[in-house]
Amino acid sequence: MRVITGKARGVVLKTPEGLQTRPTTDRVKEALFSIIQFDIPGARVLDLFGGSGQLGIEALSRGAKHAVFVDASEQACRLIRENLRRTKLEGEAQVIRSDYLQYLERCREKFDLILLDPPYAEIFLENSLKKISEIDILQSGGIIVAERPVEKALDCTFDGFSRSKDYKYGNTLLTLYRKD
Repeated sequence: MRVITGKARGVVLKTPEGLQTRPTTDRVKEALFSIIQFDIPGARVLDLFGGSGQLGIEALSRGAKHAVFVDASEQACRLIRENLRRTKLEGEAQVIRSDYLQYLERCREKFDLILLDPPYAEIFLENSLKKISEIDILQSGGIIVAERPVEKALDCTFDGFSRSKDYKYGNTLLTLYRKD
């Protein structure tokens, strides 16, 4: 796993050991950032299920102003910090160890881009989308990117958000929501 482009281009990122996390493939990551490329420069980014930090780090490498990484696992938070050091992007980031819903409950920041790549087997994606739609943390015109497996339905619609089509890459679907 590597940073695809930008100021940290080519830097190899460390990945978690074991089967508890499923890093986004380079193909899906490249497609995702191609879709949102014009929304990244100067953006404030929330990588809500940080894992290795690769999505938020890619956004920072491509010109995002600041990224907040949230993960409940101390091991994941250490890994994100290590990857930020490797890419020399630690000064543009904040790593928070927290359950995603607890973080959202107390979050008072506003973001331009929210990246959601939770564990596939759980209902974290639906819960986080619902909570984000209830609180005011996404700037007007901001984007939420939701990643999920093709077999997982996502029938969520929210007042004040427009949903794009699904983008399919192998066994992965990307869905974008934009705040009206």
